Amino acid sequence: MSTTLWPSRLVLPVSADRDHIRGSVNASLVLVEYGDYECPHCGAAHLVIKEILERLGEQLQYVFRHFPLTTVHPHAQQAAEAVEAAGAQGKFWAMHDVLFSNQERLAGPFLLGYARTLGLDVERFGRELATAAYAPKVREDFVSGVRSGVNGTPTFFINGLRHDGDWDLPSFMVALREAAGSHAAW
Repeated sequence: MSTTLWPSRLVLPVSADRDHIRGSVNASLVLVEYGDYECPHCGAAHLVIKEILERLGEQLQYVFRHFPLTTVHPHAQQAAEAVEAAGAQGKFWAMHDVLFSNQERLAGPFLLGYARTLGLDVERFGRELATAAYAPKVREDFVSGVRSGVNGTPTFFINGLRHDGDWDLPSFMVALREAAGSHAAW
């Protein structure tokens, strides 16, 4: 009997040059999520991540990478590109939070409205969405996820190792504490 072993390590290392980072870029505890803005499980995980970030603050470096499941979530690709377009104007995390708060409203007109609400240059934002300017970045994230063994969303990596356990708050805190080791002060 043969078994396929998926990589359990993050293939593309976190980099401040390519990734959007919440928390401290110098934190020794790094949490990477591969997610999809239209995925209800990612929406639930978003609330857990917000709580973890509040609790751990600068002790944690959090990175969100795009893994749009376009066969089941028709708006996921454009939503990912919209977040990148907002990021080009310094509002990645603001748009990230808005999209997770409005998962049932991710079609183009809604995205333009969110851009307006966030004070973005809406003309530029619309042009970048229309030309799929950030599709290569989203694709790069997706491919790096596949190469790291991601096959669904959300998928998490803690300090470069895939977290295959539960991602409710208590379970996640235990996993993060274990990854932080004995020097964890929380």
